[in-house]
Amino acid sequence: MVLIGTILIWALQVYTFIIIAQVIISWLIAFGVLNMSNPQAARLVEGLAKLTDPVMEPVRRYIPSIGGIDISPIIVIFGIMLLERLVAMIFFGFGY
Repeated sequence: MVLIGTILIWALQVYTFIIIAQVIISWLIAFGVLNMSNPQAARLVEGLAKLTDPVMEPVRRYIPSIGGIDISPIIVIFGIMLLERLVAMIFFGFGY
């Protein structure tokens, strides 16, 4: 049981880092540091979108951008943190 809990927490943490990477890359695109005409950059953005959009899109439907800033990554990361704590309580018997 401990191994399953550890793997679940690890997977949630990896997904959090994927979301953070997507946010940073979107900033780099917005500030003109990363050029989307580069095929490698376009593939990276498309791959990150495929990984994160299934979770982000439902949040974006209910919580719109505030002043042009998408806050859905913050809400999803907060939800992941809560899920990590729940997994820790279930599998380890204590808060994480």
